[in-house]
Amino acid sequence: MSRRPSRPRQPAAPQAPRITPASPCPCGLTATYGECCGRFHSGSAAAPTCEALMRSRYAAFVVQDAAYLLRTWHPETRPPGVDFDPAMRWMGLEILETTEGTAFHTTGTVTFRAHYTDDGRPDSLREHSRFVRHEGAWVYATAVFVD
Repeated sequence: MSRRPSRPRQPAAPQAPRITPASPCPCGLTATYGECCGRFHSGSAAAPTCEALMRSRYAAFVVQDAAYLLRTWHPETRPPGVDFDPAMRWMGLEILETTEGTAFHTTGTVTFRAHYTDDGRPDSLREHSRFVRHEGAWVYATAVFVD
């Protein structure tokens, strides 16, 4: 039997945090994940406002639900896939402003700040996102990063 040369072991990539239906929802609202964004992720309900969609998309980044992110992205701006950075951990969401985006509107915007750590270093991003109705459902259309 021959021996293979040993390779240096690479540390395992960190996994997405384990979120259960009973866990606090990562979007920051007081409901559990199952009662809040989890029902949107599972497809048992649709986000009724653009703010709810924004919160659920943030939660999808936390739990690394690429299918939900792609499903709620407008087809004209949707990328072919979503890559999650294994060194990044989403830590919290602040909704700064919303315009329109209710059941009575066809467009809306949400300005938010998302806090994260990248390789353990804290940081945040601020974004002004635009949402539209597509085939009756709210979808993410475009965004501008705000300084």
